[in-house]
Amino acid sequence: MLVKYTTRHIRIFTAEIKENELVENDKILTLDIDPDNEFVWNEDILEKVYRRFDELIESSSGEDLTDYNLNYIGSSLEDFIRDLLQKGEISYNLEGRSPNYSMGLPRVKNLETEGKYHL
Repeated sequence: MLVKYTTRHIRIFTAEIKENELVENDKILTLDIDPDNEFVWNEDILEKVYRRFDELIESSSGEDLTDYNLNYIGSSLEDFIRDLLQKGEISYNLEGRSPNYSMGLPRVKNLETEGKYHL
């Protein structure tokens, strides 16, 4: 049975990709990051997400692969991506087909007020 976790930014399937199709495989997890290209990524940051994914899988090693466990992994990755956005390591793709700022409004530098306010 295909187990999956899907949100706007993370999709995880118990499947592998063969000839551009998902083929069910309960021994393999396939991760699709930001399928709608809502963010601007570079290879180093993508690698961070893949490493975090591997850590989450490793931490649940030995447990049955259930919807609950997959949701935990997916939700943790969503939180990780939100942290990357808040730290400025990734940014919204303002040229994307449907920007919706689902993880909060983008930060925009305002040169007129920069450095004038202390929070």
